[in-house]
Amino acid sequence: MIFVFFIWLLCSRIGDAQAANDYDIDFLESIEPLNYVAYRTLGPLEVDGKLDEPSWQRAAWSEHFVDIEGERGAPPRQATRVKMLWDDEFFYIAADLQEPQVWATLTLRDATIYRDNDFEVFIDPDGDTHLYYEFEINALGTEWDLLLAKPYRNGGPYINAWHIDGLRTAVKVWGSINDPTDIDQGWSVEMAFPWSVLRQAAQGRRDSLAGQVWRVNFSRVQWALEVEDGRYVKVEGRSEDNWVWSPQGLVNMHFPEQWGYVLFASELVGLKAVPFVKPPAEEAKKALRSIYYRQHRFRAEHGHFTNSLDSLEIENPILRNYIWPPALQVTDRLFEASLEEVVDLDEDGRISRWVIAQDGRTWKD
Repeated sequence: MIFVFFIWLLCSRIGDAQAANDYDIDFLESIEPLNYVAYRTLGPLEVDGKLDEPSWQRAAWSEHFVDIEGERGAPPRQATRVKMLWDDEFFYIAADLQEPQVWATLTLRDATIYRDNDFEVFIDPDGDTHLYYEFEINALGTEWDLLLAKPYRNGGPYINAWHIDGLRTAVKVWGSINDPTDIDQGWSVEMAFPWSVLRQAAQGRRDSLAGQVWRVNFSRVQWALEVEDGRYVKVEGRSEDNWVWSPQGLVNMHFPEQWGYVLFASELVGLKAVPFVKPPAEEAKKALRSIYYRQHRFRAEHGHFTNSLDSLEIENPILRNYIWPPALQVTDRLFEASLEEVVDLDEDGRISRWVIAQDGRTWKD
């Protein structure tokens, strides 16, 4: 228990520092998250890791993974890509990982799986950067599921006791595992996340998933290996590689605003192409996020937040659907910034607005 608390405290302190000023804000803001359209399945899927059903065959592969920092990192040594589908019960994810040395050691559920080579899933259903899911799996099929109340940078611990009821996973190794005497093709993993669980972090979402856009990303942790006494061991002194679908812009998966967009289309897979259109609210969220980054940088330098946009050195963005400048409410330790929509009256004739607070959460007021 003491060890868990220490890890939480360490992550919180790291997160506070990262929220302050040790990342490149301009570079983060220059990255446009990738997008994927997930179609409905043609029928039930057997979760066996083989990906041989017609639904999977018709689904498009994502872009190949890149370094977590994007163009600033080295290109991955092995290819990784994903597919996504859905039906009334599950959000299906399939991943294909090229790997000539398939290796895994951890067999205890909820162990720290990224100490092995692994595949990871991150899901933020309502896109507010709080209350999101993380899932990790290795080539032995060992699972680790976590619920995060908020990112580590905002002091949020992970909830390790949380469990995805009804989760289905399967791994298929194309070759052998933990055998240095041969060359493998790699491994594939198939996952079915039940909507009954995922919806728990999607407060305020309507019942129908068709047309919704969620924030999702994937990570592959890869360690450099060598052979000693006939078995794989990590190369001493080498840190792990982090390869992702949508680049984060820094070595930290817990910036949910950097994750990709997934549109759940009502159409069956393979019948009709549906274009992805970014929700208009994302321009408000990005503008508010820019204030959030710079407020924390300002506070790290001056000891308090500011009510002056000029002090934050923010250029006036061109917004199509929102009114600039934002309203700011500030104390030394707290702030709230909000943008009004140009035209969007609610049932009472009030103009709605998007808001961000010092803990990074965004919401529609």
